[in-house]
Amino acid sequence: MIVLFFIKLIIGLVSVVGLSIIAEHMSPRVAGILVGFPTVTAISFFFFGYEINPEFASHSALYTMIGLVATQVFVYFYYKASLRFNILLSSLIATLGYFVAIWILHFINLNKVIAVLISLISTLSFIYIFKSIQNIKIKNKVKLNHKIIFVRGICGASVLLLITGIAKIVGPTWSGLFSAFPTTLFPLMLIIHLTYDTEHVHTIIKNFPVGIFCSLFYALSVSITYPIVGIYYGTIISYAISAIYLVMFQIIKRNSKKRLINLGV
Repeated sequence: MIVLFFIKLIIGLVSVVGLSIIAEHMSPRVAGILVGFPTVTAISFFFFGYEINPEFASHSALYTMIGLVATQVFVYFYYKASLRFNILLSSLIATLGYFVAIWILHFINLNKVIAVLISLISTLSFIYIFKSIQNIKIKNKVKLNHKIIFVRGICGASVLLLITGIAKIVGPTWSGLFSAFPTTLFPLMLIIHLTYDTEHVHTIIKNFPVGIFCSLFYALSVSITYPIVGIYYGTIISYAISAIYLVMFQIIKRNSKKRLINLGV
């Protein structure tokens, strides 16, 4: 158990710190897309399967798929609140919106088709809602030191440990919904918002729904593969599917830009 504790701790630390550095040195847009990649969610599924059983993880993954709707509700409320309020109030409003959303979602009698449709419609809707937000790069970067890195890591690790720790208590339905909580995104947003400007947080929010397709595909794959091939092969297959989506998205985006340039747009 001690080994598992430190694995969870390290994953949470590396995810948040790494993405915050990417936001600073590449762009918040890239971080917003990559934060949708299932790092923390994948670890949660793996430990659900390892500590409980693969069927538990598979059922949880099904509810995580619609839990991603609540995650997007979270970022929407944070976006709208941050236009008027400070970081604390924005966080409270967003968290309240998330819990109201998962409370509503837990009443749905799910199967894979319904879960995919709900998640797909939600994600495409939020991509459209956030399309007017501008992509803003960070120009004046803070100088990193050990203290900053430590605080950033603790933010991510704390939320991860809390969510995975309550899985045995709340059951697969609620643990699946809680797995969709933005355990990497929320600390990342707080770090960027506290360190830089609101517009940089909004850039992350704008691009998050694009990246969340990675988590959607991952959760769908886990729900199918874990009971059939087990948690190890299921994890490998699910990661491969998510990675393929990211690569295909970048290829399509690059080709679209080339066409626009050739057309003189």
